[in-house]
Amino acid sequence: MAALPDWMRPPRAEGWFAEDLDRLPEAPRHTELIDGALVFILSPQRSWHGRIVTGLTVGLMNQAPEGVEIEREMTIRLDSRNRPEPDLLVTSLPFDADRTWYAPTDVSLVVEVVSPESAHRDRTVKLRKYAEAGIPHYWRVEDEKGSPVVHVYELDAPTGTYAPVTIARDSLERPVPFPVSLDLAKLTPPLTRP
Repeated sequence: MAALPDWMRPPRAEGWFAEDLDRLPEAPRHTELIDGALVFILSPQRSWHGRIVTGLTVGLMNQAPEGVEIEREMTIRLDSRNRPEPDLLVTSLPFDADRTWYAPTDVSLVVEVVSPESAHRDRTVKLRKYAEAGIPHYWRVEDEKGSPVVHVYELDAPTGTYAPVTIARDSLERPVPFPVSLDLAKLTPPLTRP
């Protein structure tokens, strides 16, 4: 077994901190920080995942009111030891070409498209962490026999947890964080059989 490269060794006994991610140019592109540990997304993404993320990005961008931005694959600094990278986020901050992360108070919606390797984190760990950070809306997109199914959550402020709102198949209509109407069936091409 080969020795770990120096950049993979934590800079201190307590592990990694959120600001350390900006000092790791050698790290793989989609590196997250969860509870002070680096999480690498090294497995190849399925075409389905990319198609859904792109379709949601375009759909949300086309419907976002002025002053609302849709970002792909940008980290959110939840606290000093957590900086996850959702597939999409919605913010009201203006575009900044040098930005590398957002604060939770800057984010109104987080979208995670579940992959086999991210399923546990997306369904439990990130669900809890985004809620504890106060992000008002969370969508988790699952693959149901090739079709996207969106699990919609809203933050219950008194408990600081997400409450399930709906499970959307075929279409998604939401009044928040801005009026959204998405034809989910159009996010993936129909299966063709001989």
